[in-house]
Amino acid sequence: MSKTRLRRRISSGLALAAALFAAPFLSAQAQQQHAHVHGQLKLDVAIDGPTVVIDMESPLDNIVGFERAPKTDAEKKTAEDAIAQLRAADKLFAIDPAANCKLGPVELRSSALGLGNPDPAEPAGHADLDATFSFNCTHGAAAKFIDVNLFSAFKGTRQIDSQIASAQGQFKRQLKRPAGAQAAQPVRLNLGK
Repeated sequence: MSKTRLRRRISSGLALAAALFAAPFLSAQAQQQHAHVHGQLKLDVAIDGPTVVIDMESPLDNIVGFERAPKTDAEKKTAEDAIAQLRAADKLFAIDPAANCKLGPVELRSSALGLGNPDPAEPAGHADLDATFSFNCTHGAAAKFIDVNLFSAFKGTRQIDSQIASAQGQFKRQLKRPAGAQAAQPVRLNLGK
């Protein structure tokens, strides 16, 4: 598939996600206007034909342990490691094998880390890391779950608030960091009723 067709397909998936998410959540979003809560991150999942798109919004602190540009060599290494983990999103998000998905483009945005085109409304001193992970699937609609490995990868994450839009409908889910040894295991995000 050409890059242009892939971009159009991803754009249509994002447009579907925006349309599906906008109506029911618009008033809540207006009230929370760029909510920034340490320990919490937001995932929006859109399944549109052969494409699964996951949008993530997170305080940078959840990912690297600080909310500014890295200063020390240790902080720079922490940021580089986190970026590498995010670029390998198929390790963070294991989509139901029935969908037969492969990782596509990954877009990372963070002004503090100098990535992409970050949100210009981001308040100073409260840096975020936002991402879009696209997966190309042969049977996207067959996906019933995503095993999420964000808790084990990023120790600052305690809660994931998710909205899902698919042909089955729209759903909200909340995942909490498991306790003890279970925290190293993936947490299943169910995509349907």
